[in-house]
Amino acid sequence: MRDFTHRSSLRLSHLLRAAGLVLALMVLTPTASRAQTWLVSTDGYIKMGVMDKFGQLGAYTARFVVTSQTTGKEYILVKQIAKGQNGIDVVFPSEPSDPDYFQTESGEAAKGTPGRYTWECQVAGKKVVGGRFNFPEVGNDVTVVDKR
Repeated sequence: MRDFTHRSSLRLSHLLRAAGLVLALMVLTPTASRAQTWLVSTDGYIKMGVMDKFGQLGAYTARFVVTSQTTGKEYILVKQIAKGQNGIDVVFPSEPSDPDYFQTESGEAAKGTPGRYTWECQVAGKKVVGGRFNFPEVGNDVTVVDKR
């Protein structure tokens, strides 16, 4: 009788372990898959620069001014050019998290709003270079990938 109880206890123990394993596998099994989800972002930038071609000035201050033809707002970025560096390239609009970024006199950060813009770079209070550009509208397409 004792042998029978011991065997029954072992069988019950094995059965419970197996049931526990099956339950754990059912809980940990991934649920039905869903369609892939994507996040998307698109930003446009304009790169502009100035260079003292023959390095005659040494160190100088370059003041970039970008003007929106739609709003009339001026966005300014001032950069110090070290002797021997001769020039610099800047990106509009620059990220407000950058230490130096394009902003209005009141501190409003520039945005890449679609429209027409003019720009110029001033050195010692005089315009040395300039130009114009258009920011196009930017759109994003997202493709849903079905589960298969």
